[in-house]
Amino acid sequence: MDPGTIEAIEGAVVEVRFSSGRTPAVREALTVEVDPPRTLEVCGQIGPGLVRALALEGSAGLRRGTSVVATGRALEMGVGEGLLGRVIDCQGHPLDGLAPPVTTHRRPLHQAAPPLHRHRSVREPLWSGIKVIDLFCPLARGGKSGLFGGAGVGKTVLLMELVSAVIASHAGVAVFAGVGERIREGHELWTSFRDAGLLPRTAMVFGQMDAPPATRLRVPHAALAIAEHFRDEERTDVLLLIDNIFRFVQAGMEVSALMGRIPSRVGYQPTLATELAEVQERIASTLDGAITSVQAVYVPADDLTDPGAAAVMEHLDGRVILSRPMAAGGLYPAVDPLQSRSRLLDPTVVGERQYAVAERARAVLARYHELQDVIAMLGMDELAPDDRALVKRARRLQRFLTQPFVVSEVFTGRRGARVPIVETVDVCQRILDGAADHVDEQALYMRGGLADFEGATA
Repeated sequence: MDPGTIEAIEGAVVEVRFSSGRTPAVREALTVEVDPPRTLEVCGQIGPGLVRALALEGSAGLRRGTSVVATGRALEMGVGEGLLGRVIDCQGHPLDGLAPPVTTHRRPLHQAAPPLHRHRSVREPLWSGIKVIDLFCPLARGGKSGLFGGAGVGKTVLLMELVSAVIASHAGVAVFAGVGERIREGHELWTSFRDAGLLPRTAMVFGQMDAPPATRLRVPHAALAIAEHFRDEERTDVLLLIDNIFRFVQAGMEVSALMGRIPSRVGYQPTLATELAEVQERIASTLDGAITSVQAVYVPADDLTDPGAAAVMEHLDGRVILSRPMAAGGLYPAVDPLQSRSRLLDPTVVGERQYAVAERARAVLARYHELQDVIAMLGMDELAPDDRALVKRARRLQRFLTQPFVVSEVFTGRRGARVPIVETVDVCQRILDGAADHVDEQALYMRGGLADFEGATA
């Protein structure tokens, strides 16, 4: 336990000098001797005995000359079943107003990814009951999937619906990482889990929007430490939910600027790829258990080529792209089938029939997208007969793929629906074959599965 003193403070970055001459290692935890004690994490060595550290509780109230102690170990937290049903921060401190959780194990926040020979291949879809996702971009059980979209297109609501649909049938535990969450969203998620009876099997880690950047930067690491304990020690499958992983990237930008690093493309930190890989590569299925991850990803200015969004995308097994024009047209969930992709949409995984229907539907929707400018300028009457029939079927297909959500029932008054993939494929094939050509397209809007379709076409 080496003593030191605070020499400078700049935002969330604190410079500490140790007179003993020993320079603490990068990512070593330091304790500031104030009441109550505060935690720092070394993020850079400036010179002999001089380090820069991140203030996890913020630097407000700290002063130059304050005593600091080097602990000689990395940041760690209590993990285990004592965290189920609880809401904590990235150090394991309670945020739900209850007593500190009782845990029997401690685990460092930073861990290496599992070795290559212990990885398990991911080839099983995770059916959600959401028609457009299950048909075009099925989620991967034991893999990583992302929900991409700009502000206000429905990422969090879609994530909540996926959680509601999947966790009820999920045999293991769930870990939710709220990175840069609005307090309203965090409270709604907490109450939703509690009211649905899912909280006893869920651990929630939050770093709210007003939290220091160091806290937001460490929330995914803390959530992964919990998930890895259940996977490796309890041999339990884990559902890891992250909302929003882009806020993790933003926290890294803030810290990088305070550290004085030269920014990279579009102002992002030069360490963007490394920081994301440290998190994403730990989300893995091994011989001991599986971690299935669903992540919400904010897309700045709806630009999927933005370096932050693109860096996340390259790690995922599936990407669900939310479209602003579809959201503006009331087509919810606003998933764009033309841009959404999953490596599990393979005939050897989902079967020949679903693969053929999905590719045929995607081709029809792509052709409809090409014709929209012509329709806007000249009208439907100027199209060839085959194209007119294709447009009608594409519009009916779009409306059938809309769906009322269970989690939004209290707001919309419309009963939520979840549809088995077999029914989704069957109805989409019928629409493509012309079985709904005589039906008003609005009759297919915000409906459920096969029974609703047959009722509308009768």
